[in-house]
Amino acid sequence: MATAKKPWKRKNPATTHTKLTAASKRAAKARAKKAGRAYPNLVDNMHAAKLQKQRARKSPSKKQRAT
Repeated sequence: MATAKKPWKRKNPATTHTKLTAASKRAAKARAKKAGRAYPNLVDNMHAAKLQKQRARKSPSKKQRAT
């Protein structure tokens, strides 16, 4: 089984970027603190962005909520 490259060894995906919300930033900071780090690292931020995208896909749009 081939292993995926580590995030810092991959090329930067210039076409996709997720702007972290304030809640996602707090989540990344909390995850870093739990791991004993003062600030979130790349992996913490990637995890927060992944969760943010998942929540965005699950939540219904305004139009769907209105009906």
